[in-house]
Amino acid sequence: MRVLVTGGAGFIGSHLIDRLMEQDHHVICLDNFYTGVERNIQAWLNSANFDLVRHDVTQPFSSSAQIDQIFHLACPASPVHYQADAIATAKTNFLGTLNFLELAQKHKARFLLASTSEIYGDPEIHPQVETYWGNVNCTGIRSCYDEGKRIAETLTFDHQRQFGTDTRVVRIFNTYGARMLENDGRVVSNLIVQALRGIPLTVYGDGSQTRSFCYVSDLVEGLLRLMAGDYCLPVNLGNPDEYTILQLAQAVQSMINPDTEIIYKPLPQDDPRRRRPNIGLAQKYLNWEPEVPLAEGLAKTISDFRQRLFENG
Repeated sequence: MRVLVTGGAGFIGSHLIDRLMEQDHHVICLDNFYTGVERNIQAWLNSANFDLVRHDVTQPFSSSAQIDQIFHLACPASPVHYQADAIATAKTNFLGTLNFLELAQKHKARFLLASTSEIYGDPEIHPQVETYWGNVNCTGIRSCYDEGKRIAETLTFDHQRQFGTDTRVVRIFNTYGARMLENDGRVVSNLIVQALRGIPLTVYGDGSQTRSFCYVSDLVEGLLRLMAGDYCLPVNLGNPDEYTILQLAQAVQSMINPDTEIIYKPLPQDDPRRRRPNIGLAQKYLNWEPEVPLAEGLAKTISDFRQRLFENG
């Protein structure tokens, strides 16, 4: 098939492209390189089955060749980057999603929206199920992303109802692994980079807030199964194992340098207290559940960061 991946040079997008290329699809990678990095897709640049297009998804895109599937992943996903230009983030979620839904409609392609667990906000039910409508501050500093993804889901389902567009929606929970940006501000990368550089590990609040961490290879497997399957309502993909942020910091500390200090800073505005997916729908309809335990995934991620930081001096 001819498969288009927006945000394909990013962390998750590039791992997805690896799998698609290994399956002998023709892949079109779209990225404006705001957070994407060319080295993530370096292995495929000379392949006849790979096209790299520098493109901002807020602008319409056309293709003379048939497109069979669209994985729409384009959007900065960490607070540091999506808050740096909040209006651009909101436009990416609204205009970007609309543009590629229209492309899917034109080509009769199947469209998969990468949504997020952030649409649940600071959840009042735990763990989070897909039928929960969420608890989001629509005027807060995170709303450009939270509400942006909520309107992206709205557009996707309205397109499905109004035009019959073949759509899939995945709500991605915290994902980590090789190729995360060193400066993306997410908790796993923050802690690993701090530990490798020998500086104190930063924990916000008292560290009792929880997250669930899914290794990127498990997530990509779920994306492929969702795209290939018949289920067309939102599906949570994430690891249901729940850890406090302090537990994560202590795990990174013990794996890199047990003598590293842990320091505490104030909790950011609207930071969710608890986050854990109910993956019952993914188990039932995709026969999917994560396989990589946290210790194994952290070891692989630390190795990748260590190599990159060493190369960068």
